Amino acid sequence: MRTVRDADGRRYLLVKRSSESSLVRDPETGDEEYLPNDDLSPAEGVSPLEAAALGVPEPVRRVLTAAHTERALGLLVELSDRGPLAVRDLLAAYDLCESDLHGLLAEFRAAGLVREREVAGERGYDATETTREAIAALRP
Repeated sequence: MRTVRDADGRRYLLVKRSSESSLVRDPETGDEEYLPNDDLSPAEGVSPLEAAALGVPEPVRRVLTAAHTERALGLLVELSDRGPLAVRDLLAAYDLCESDLHGLLAEFRAAGLVREREVAGERGYDATETTREAIAALRP
């Protein structure tokens, strides 16, 4: 499978090519249609899998790439639902050692998924709006 662009720069996944037209899939909607081959050109530097991922909303993609385990995803869910929470409370409430907790929080901060907050005079963390949007989209 290859990634192609139309004359307007819109990306598609090339499903099947014939002599005059190609069947392409829009990665954002999943819809397929035939477009003239003359209107399509290769989308250099964009893998088909990366293009397919564009159909998932950006906040969800960010959470999925940053939360590598269910525990990590659970931490984001808890911060989204209950935050802001003090670091002391996070350590007391969940089965994470201090280094694991701080490692996850550092990754999430770098990804823009949590921000540091003061909670009852102590250092704490809260989910960003991006995280809240993603968690809402992931729930039924």
